[in-house]
Amino acid sequence: MLLTPRTPACTAPSAAIAATAPRPARIGLLILGALALAACGGTGPLRGAQSDAKQAAPATPAPIVTVAQGPQLIPRYVLFGNPERAGGSISPDGKWLGFVAPRDGVLNVWVAPADKPGEARPMTNDRRRGIRSFSFAFDGKHILYAQDEGGDENFQLFAADLASGTARALTPKGSRAGLLGLSERLPGEVLVTVNDRDPKFFDVARIDIASGKRTPVLRNTEYGGFIADSQLRVRFASKPTADGGTQWFERAAAASGAIAPNAPFRPFAPMATVPGAEAMTTGPMALSTDGNTLYLRDSRNRNTAALFAMNLRTRAVTLLHEDARADFSGFITHPTTGLVQAAAATYLRDTWRVIDPAIKADIDRLDALAGDGEFGINARTRDDKTWVVNVRKSNESTKVYFYDRASGKATLWYDTRPALTGLPLQPMWPVEIKARDGLTLPSYYTLPRIADPDGDGKPNRAVPMVLMVHGGPWARDSYGFNGYHQWLANRGYAVLSVNFRGSTGFGKNFVNAGDRQWGRKMHDDLLDAVNWAAQQGIAQRDRVAILGGSYGGYAALAGVTMTPKDFACGVSIVGPSNLNTLLNSIPPYWTTLRQMFAQRVGDPDTPEGKALLAERSPLSFVDRIERPLLIGQGANDPRVKQAESDQIVKAMQARKIPVTYVLYPDEGHGFARPQNNTSFNAVTEVFLGRCLGGRVEPIGGDLEGSSITIPVGAEVLPGVKDALSALPAKR
Repeated sequence: MLLTPRTPACTAPSAAIAATAPRPARIGLLILGALALAACGGTGPLRGAQSDAKQAAPATPAPIVTVAQGPQLIPRYVLFGNPERAGGSISPDGKWLGFVAPRDGVLNVWVAPADKPGEARPMTNDRRRGIRSFSFAFDGKHILYAQDEGGDENFQLFAADLASGTARALTPKGSRAGLLGLSERLPGEVLVTVNDRDPKFFDVARIDIASGKRTPVLRNTEYGGFIADSQLRVRFASKPTADGGTQWFERAAAASGAIAPNAPFRPFAPMATVPGAEAMTTGPMALSTDGNTLYLRDSRNRNTAALFAMNLRTRAVTLLHEDARADFSGFITHPTTGLVQAAAATYLRDTWRVIDPAIKADIDRLDALAGDGEFGINARTRDDKTWVVNVRKSNESTKVYFYDRASGKATLWYDTRPALTGLPLQPMWPVEIKARDGLTLPSYYTLPRIADPDGDGKPNRAVPMVLMVHGGPWARDSYGFNGYHQWLANRGYAVLSVNFRGSTGFGKNFVNAGDRQWGRKMHDDLLDAVNWAAQQGIAQRDRVAILGGSYGGYAALAGVTMTPKDFACGVSIVGPSNLNTLLNSIPPYWTTLRQMFAQRVGDPDTPEGKALLAERSPLSFVDRIERPLLIGQGANDPRVKQAESDQIVKAMQARKIPVTYVLYPDEGHGFARPQNNTSFNAVTEVFLGRCLGGRVEPIGGDLEGSSITIPVGAEVLPGVKDALSALPAKR
């Protein structure tokens, strides 16, 4: 849904590991993972009162009309269980293939000789949460991966030997580590950030992969982010300013000109100060391999963030890519030089601009391969002969190919979820929706087949709808295959995802329009989008549910408390209910982000800020709830702690307001274990069926293998209590 574990705020990719797929805008900065927050309200009349009058929402729900008709039910486990394979990559030397796939039902890293893809063997043996990403080291002997415990996000970095499969912990347990740099020039080493000395700050260290020996590089007491060069030296650092902005510092070589290996460094010197209004769209990103070119995203003196290259010897700056509608969103770098060869911007869909003519024919071929979908590049060998490419379409599972540059041919390696082949998947439709103040909201919707039998995106009847709200809120929704859209559409619902103000990817003005608008204009955007869907004949206005995780979970809580007549029901996953307690319980390593929160959300350290946060907190309006609410929470969530769900559930119980509360003792910010995710969706499906009247797949065995507990409200959902009772006493 959202909530993919991210590296800590103090890490940034080096040129050697710069991302190649145009998806950075999807990252939920919230926080630097994708926190979920949204708020609404006021001390006087509800913020939604005016919109209630305009929309004439019914005071009581209309009778449920069950959606009995429809295509074949797609089993939940097919959409939300483990993929058959994912994350396919190739080692820099071209000798090894790697991917994640189930081992005894748990995702682990597998490798195979590149010339014998069928001889894959597991390299890791995680037995619980699964491993979802990895990197090949440049030494040709190891893979690197990270894992936490029970969703606590204290990621520990490991190295596994390709020959023996033996794994070694490179960072200590109980702290949080991130991968800062890998380099062909130092193939046996890795540059990491780790907060084992002080949980508030990440020190930088070099680690010998084979022996595990750790060499301190930088003892950090003030910085929040770093960029390293191909010699694994920290070249740039950042720290927050009082207005929520960022000050960048440069660490230059003692001699002018090219930086020689092991050249002495001066201390950090100020480079630039980026004000709060620009901070999310401006800053250094990566270095070329020779260390002489710095790539920056920059929105100063413009609205959208463009991609620039700075010559660090002459300080000349060159514009590489810009788009008036969307921020630069990703780039492709040469595997040895680290120079940018192509760049993308993502408005409703990805658009690429080729910068290096040497790969124009390749990009043209990949564009043709993707057809009406989109492509991304997972990896390239150092000799640049072989690329691993993914193709994404909204109504197919993602396919991964080997692309041979010499022949220009792409060969299918694997289908991520082949079980979806032939099942009734529906296309996603991009659309622009106007907010009440004229702001354009880039959005996406999916229609059930009963409402769009010819698949042209134009409904022939209005149906119940689920509004899915993304996390962050500093993240965005994008085009592509979305398991939740497919699941809900298959059950008979229209699904709408809205990039409300405050979402990233559409310029600084769009982001800044969300400042201190939680529960106000950000929420108004959601209401305006729902009304648009009703006016277009997509949604039955009295049959709209609001569902989301993290910030989206907050939005769901805001929807049922602050605008209680606008939604038929709400589903909140790890959503904060009290913004004061939320911001006073953030992880210690987010200390450097605190000023940003104070400026963009509200300052819990001032009386005025506390009052603002209280009036935007769903907990303040519990007594106004009149529609069903389902809450999901991970007990180990370090971002939105369990107390956020506990306190609103207790407040509802005190007022005898029904609520169903699902709690997972082995999860964090979102549900990583597929058994847990599937079990929660089984409960959600029953909940939505009761609220909106959509089709419901029987729970069957979808709670088995999960750690699901339902402390409150299992009895109000048909079949859920019985399914719980059927589970073994100890799981």
